[in-house]
Amino acid sequence: MLGTKLQINQITEKEQLNSVIKKITIYAPDIAAKAKAGQFVIFKVHEDSERIPLTISSWDKENQTISLIFQEIGFSTKELGCLEVGQKIQSVVGPLGNASEIKNYGTAVVICGGLGTAVAYPVAKALKEAGNRVISIMGARSEELFILEKEMRAISDEVYLTSDDGTKGQKGFVSDVLKSLIAKNYKFDIAFAIGPPIMMSVIADITRPYGIKTIASLNPIMVDGMGMCGACRVTIDGKIQFACVDGPEFDAHKVNFRELMQRLKSYCDEEKFTLSVQSTGGNCQCHGH
Repeated sequence: MLGTKLQINQITEKEQLNSVIKKITIYAPDIAAKAKAGQFVIFKVHEDSERIPLTISSWDKENQTISLIFQEIGFSTKELGCLEVGQKIQSVVGPLGNASEIKNYGTAVVICGGLGTAVAYPVAKALKEAGNRVISIMGARSEELFILEKEMRAISDEVYLTSDDGTKGQKGFVSDVLKSLIAKNYKFDIAFAIGPPIMMSVIADITRPYGIKTIASLNPIMVDGMGMCGACRVTIDGKIQFACVDGPEFDAHKVNFRELMQRLKSYCDEEKFTLSVQSTGGNCQCHGH
C-alpha cells in the first residue's frame, strides 16, 4: 500500500492466522488515535450488511491503523473475510465501550479461551506496561487454533497453554491451570477472563471463594453499539445494564451468565438459514454487492 493514498476504512493488511481465524488491518486514523484496551468497533461490510461488533485487537497511532481478529463463523464474518487488501469496509464506528481499568494491581492473571485471546492481548499488554506481573493462561480446542502465542509471551511473565485434546500444552481447560496455580499459593490481585461465557462463568466460580477481583469481557448480541437498541442488555447484580455503554467489561462475580448464554442462542436458526441461502460451497458471495 506504500505510495498510494489510503482511504478511510481501507484494508491495508490481511493475514490468515489459522483455518478459521483471520486478521485484518484497517486504515482508521480517528479510531487509532483514541483506541484503548477493551474497546471495540461496530462495522458494516456493505450498505445492506448487518452491524457487527469486534474488539480492537491492536492499533498503531503512527500508521493510523487498527487491527481486528475474527472467526468466520456466521455470514457477516464470512463476508468480512472475503474482502482483500485495498478494498474498503462500508463503515467502521468506534472506539466504542469503556476501556479496561488499567493500573498497577500487583499480579494480574489473564485467562483467555480461543478467539478471546484477540481481546485479551491488548489488556495483558496494557497491564504489563502499567507495571503488573502478568500471568497468562491461554486455551483452545486444539493446537492449530491457538493465536497470538508469540505476542502473549512477549508481554507476560509466565504463560500456560491448555488444549481440550492435549495437542498443545496441558490437556484440559484454562480453569484447571488456574486451580493448580491457586493451589500452589499464587497470589493474584486481579483476574481478567475473556472467552466463551461458560468459561468465564467457571473462572468466576473459582475466584469467588478467594475474593480475587475478576473482570469478564461480555459478548452479547449487539446492534447499534450506543445504548439505544437494548439488544446487548445483560443482568449485573440483578440490574439490567447494556454491554455497549456500561461495559463490555463487568465484575464477573455479579454477571448472570446463564441469561447471557440463553440470549446468545436467540438467532441461531436465523443465522443458519442466512448461511444456507447466501453461501454456496464455502465460496465468497460478498463480491456480488
